[in-house]
Amino acid sequence: YVNELVELRKSKGLTADQAKELLTTEPRFFGCMMVRLGDADGLVAGSNSPTADVLRAAIQVIKTAPGIKTVSSAFVMETADGKFGDNGLLLFADCAVLPDPNAEQLADIAASTAATAKSVVGLEPRVAMLSFSTMGSAEHPLVDKVKNAVQILKDRNVDFAFDGEMQADAAIVEAIGKKKAPDSKVAGTANILVFPDLQAGNIGYKLVQRFANADAHGPIVQGLAKPVNDLSRGCSVEDISNLVAITATQCK
Repeated sequence: YVNELVELRKSKGLTADQAKELLTTEPRFFGCMMVRLGDADGLVAGSNSPTADVLRAAIQVIKTAPGIKTVSSAFVMETADGKFGDNGLLLFADCAVLPDPNAEQLADIAASTAATAKSVVGLEPRVAMLSFSTMGSAEHPLVDKVKNAVQILKDRNVDFAFDGEMQADAAIVEAIGKKKAPDSKVAGTANILVFPDLQAGNIGYKLVQRFANADAHGPIVQGLAKPVNDLSRGCSVEDISNLVAITATQCK
């Protein structure tokens, strides 16, 4: 493990002694090295450490998947009443990683979360790119960022349904979606909500979790070469076991 880590970090001048100390004092680095070298299939960490520490180890050791530029995250939100999404299941992104994604990164987050919906949850993605504006109802540079992300997805010719920009109610409430965005195939029925930045996403998932008594499974980290997932420091034993199960599905 020491030799591999030294090779990985040689551009940063990491010595063998420093690598040994890192591996013996930082279990996140040791765990990521296990995954990298095939001694483990995936890693779950973060119950007692900040997200930044988990992701730093993952990005430095595991690296991103081929062709992927953006590491992001998604929560699987399971609401009790089943009114929204697919029988109460929705994915929220990004709620844990990128503080202020640009339009290109927002498009990457949408694509990664659509892939997660298919592979981990078994949902057919319907992605709403969220804003405080619906289809041009407001003008602001923050709205333009979301509009540009939608255009990037169109230019990429992605294989999942998406639309935006739209407000949250237009995305998940069918009657409001029909009124505010009558030509949209996603409005009112979205099962993936892509938030414009981390503040909105993190606040949004925690409000739904607490006010609606929803189960929040994740965050599921997206874009890494091998599965590494991060727990909230406020997690329960059930949260840990659920994220372990999700990580196992990513290891297939």
